[in-house]
Amino acid sequence: MNQAPVAYLGATDFLDIEHESVRAFTAAAVGDASTDRDKAKRLFAAVRDQIWYDPYTVSDDPAHYRASFVLETGRAYCVPKAVLLTAVCRAAGIPALLGFADVRNHLQTEALRALMGGTDLFVYHGYSHLYIDGRWLKATPAFNTELCARFGVPPVDFDGERDALLHAFTADGAQHMEYVRERGVFDDLPLNAILTELRHTYGPLIFKCAHVIADAFTDTPASRAQPDGISRGPHSPLEAR
Repeated sequence: MNQAPVAYLGATDFLDIEHESVRAFTAAAVGDASTDRDKAKRLFAAVRDQIWYDPYTVSDDPAHYRASFVLETGRAYCVPKAVLLTAVCRAAGIPALLGFADVRNHLQTEALRALMGGTDLFVYHGYSHLYIDGRWLKATPAFNTELCARFGVPPVDFDGERDALLHAFTADGAQHMEYVRERGVFDDLPLNAILTELRHTYGPLIFKCAHVIADAFTDTPASRAQPDGISRGPHSPLEAR
C-alpha cells in the first residue's frame, strides 16, 4: 500500500462508521484496550462471534451490506461480516480495507452445493485488511466459534501480528478451505462487481432462496435455536422469501 493509511479511516455508504449502532458496538467491543493491536483483536472476536455466519442471507439489496444493517440483523455471510469488521476498525481509529478472494469449501453441505449450482467455489469471499503497527494484515471473521465447534474446525483467531485466514484443514486433517484466486483490496465495497460475479457463477436464484436451509453447516432446522451467549438479533428480511 503506497497511500497513507489515514486515507483508510473514513466513512463510506457501506462503512457507515458514524452510525450510532456502529459506534456503540465499537466502544463495547474495544472496552479498555489501548493499543491498535488489542483493539483489533477484540473487534475481530466480537464480529466473528456476535454476528451469526449465514450463507443464506445473500442479497442484491445494497442496504443489506451496510455495517449498521449487519448489526441490526445479527447474521450475515462473509462479505457483510467483513464490511462490519472493516467499519468498526475504522471507527476505532485503525486503518482498514476490504479484501476478497475465491475459495473452495471442501466441507460444504449438499444443500448449499445444490443452491450454488453444484459448485463448492465461493467467489468474492470477504475479509478485512487491517493496518497494525506499520503492517497490513488479513483477517477473516466469517465463521463464528459455535459453528466451528459443531463442524470440528478450530475458529479463526486474530492476534494482531499475523494474518488470520480460513483454515486449510480440520482438526482431524480433512481438507477444509482452499484459496484459489485473489480478487484485490478495496477502500469501499465493490458491490456491483460482486453481484455481477455472483449472478454469473450461481445464477439469479442465489438471491431468492435465502433461508430455505437452516445454516451453513447442518441441514436441520434445530440449529435455529439461539445459542447461549451469542447475540444474533432478528432474522434477515430475506428469510421469509
